[in-house]
Amino acid sequence: MTFSKPRLSFWQIINMNVGFFGIQYSFGLQQTAINPLYSFLHAKPEDLPILNLAGPMTGLLIQPIIGALSDRTWHPRWGRRKPYFLFGAIFCSLCLFTFPFSRSLWMAAGLLWILDAANNTAMEPYRAFIADKLDVQQQPMGFLTQSFFTGLGITLANLSLGFFQQRISGVSESGIPHWVYGSFFVGGICSILSVLWSIIKTPEIPPTPDELKALREKEGGILEPLKEIIQAIKEMPAVMWQLALVYFFQWYAMFCYWQFVSLSIAKSIFKTDSESPLYQEAVVLAGQVNGFYNIVTFLSAFGLVWLANKYSAKWVHVFCLAMAASALLVFPHITDKNLLFAPMVGFGIAWASMMGVPYIMVVSSIPKERYGVYMGLINMMIVIPMILQTLSFGWVYKTFLDSNPSAAISFAGVHLLLAAIATLRIKVNRNPNEIVLPAGGGH
Repeated sequence: MTFSKPRLSFWQIINMNVGFFGIQYSFGLQQTAINPLYSFLHAKPEDLPILNLAGPMTGLLIQPIIGALSDRTWHPRWGRRKPYFLFGAIFCSLCLFTFPFSRSLWMAAGLLWILDAANNTAMEPYRAFIADKLDVQQQPMGFLTQSFFTGLGITLANLSLGFFQQRISGVSESGIPHWVYGSFFVGGICSILSVLWSIIKTPEIPPTPDELKALREKEGGILEPLKEIIQAIKEMPAVMWQLALVYFFQWYAMFCYWQFVSLSIAKSIFKTDSESPLYQEAVVLAGQVNGFYNIVTFLSAFGLVWLANKYSAKWVHVFCLAMAASALLVFPHITDKNLLFAPMVGFGIAWASMMGVPYIMVVSSIPKERYGVYMGLINMMIVIPMILQTLSFGWVYKTFLDSNPSAAISFAGVHLLLAAIATLRIKVNRNPNEIVLPAGGGH
């Protein structure tokens, strides 16, 4: 029988997740600023998917390996997950400071590979960190606190674009507006400081003598983490295979949205394309729209904790995905910029669910000694659809969607609806053997 971990206070859970804020600020810039930055460097719209290959590829390569390595790590001073938070945050900050100085399209694409590798190194152990520290009752709060900081970080990243655009003029020799620099510099500062806050404020739970002995007895060598990943895939719980189908549709759709939202707004609101000076206005409006839905995300995240506990994580996710699908099916047909924000209420609630609720559905089926590697495998389920999207959607966009960015957004909406239907197939098991300590049972 497994005994629960000591319960943490609300503020202890907040402190342990503050680092997620800086990581998600960086991801927010990737969602809203990277594709326009590519356009400023004269990328063609149909090339945007392949230029975004860095994100899913580094996630595929980095996160399962980092997960397996962190499962095998323990240092009396630095802990198990914290060394990976810190290493990733340092390189993330360096890349964000360098990014606006890109002199060519391929320099920017190369920096994105390094930035994504650093972000993935920092983010993957954060999911396992929740499972390490929190008992089954508090895990929904932990994962959805990460959704809260996801919304907050991405919101500020998106809103920073408009803030600096109004205050900084001029364009670099390579064609990147100077206001872009401000957003990336702030991201570099947020990334390292927020992660340091979590590292300083939150101790890790040391392994028991038996667990420490098992760690020391594990075979070393560069291939061992790969062997562990393969073994974990062979033994993967059924609920994770069911989640993989949901994630295929869900994350293919999200990559379509992020790549084409500014181009869709340019077409529907400004009646123009990326070659027009008005495109900068579309980029800023896209940042405001993305910032708005992320405001909704962090406002709704803790409400989803209550709903997931009262009803079920599965039905919460089904409903949220249906709202997101409806939002994207309506979005490209809106011609009044003020009305663009209305459907994004449902989209923002769904984004909170995407970043937290699926982990609630699967964590009880994962053995604790493999939290890291299985959280990495969940990320593989995220990035494989993104890789398929980057490799296939340029052709789909030109061949079936008539190079129409509005159709790309509608296409994403259909995929989110399919994700909601696929979620209905998931069978969630709760761990009946976990004993929950009373609310005052520790810190």
